[in-house]
Amino acid sequence: MWFQVAQGVLIPLVGTSLGAACVFFLRDGMSARTTRSLSGFAAGIMVSASFFSLIVPALELSEGMGRLAFIPTVVGFLIGMLFLLVLDLVTPHMHRDRSEEGPSTGLRRTTKLVLAVTLHNLPEGMVVGIVYAGWIYGNDKIRISAALVLAIGIALQNFPEGAIVSMPLRAEGMSKGKTFLYGVLSGTAEPIGALLVIFAAGIFLPVLPYLLSFAAGAMIYVVIEELIPEMAGEPHTNAGTISFAAGFALMMALDVGLG
Repeated sequence: MWFQVAQGVLIPLVGTSLGAACVFFLRDGMSARTTRSLSGFAAGIMVSASFFSLIVPALELSEGMGRLAFIPTVVGFLIGMLFLLVLDLVTPHMHRDRSEEGPSTGLRRTTKLVLAVTLHNLPEGMVVGIVYAGWIYGNDKIRISAALVLAIGIALQNFPEGAIVSMPLRAEGMSKGKTFLYGVLSGTAEPIGALLVIFAAGIFLPVLPYLLSFAAGAMIYVVIEELIPEMAGEPHTNAGTISFAAGFALMMALDVGLG
């Protein structure tokens, strides 16, 4: 059991690390079309995972409340959105830093970027931890296959984030090895967040529907605030939209098919 948990907890970090490794292969960074396609694909995966892996189980866990079964899901979802909103307000914002600061800010800008990605990774790790905690404690609404697919989905979403960290640092003159290390380190917040939730799950298990929907709210916030602006940038192309559809369909098929 714990091998499966360790595997799921580390998979998102692998996604970040592979993205950071782009610094060894891409001289000028990813093209705008590639970035939009990856962002759209990741957004589709996260929206699908939020619904099939988080919101649906949360609703099922609250069935005993009858017509009020929606309350834990709605409350948890809104709190998750609010949590990420507050986090964005008090920490550097990835898109704002890249668009509003000129090249003269140098490493100060990229240091903010590393901090922003790292802090955004923490709640994503908590999402994985919440689902695995439900499975560990024997909740029949949580399947190990769904937890694994969710971890893979977040790993795919982390791939462009790893590149977002490493490529700007390389452009500022930092060595490839060091930029790769910074990219990997930005992803370590995810297994840390996951393990913290798993080990504290005994305390939070009675409110699991709230936690699952909280995780869904956090993921949807990331999609709206970070990924959709990336996939819909100018000049307009259909690459992001098509990739979103592909990501959503793939995640849905994996979640339902493996479940």
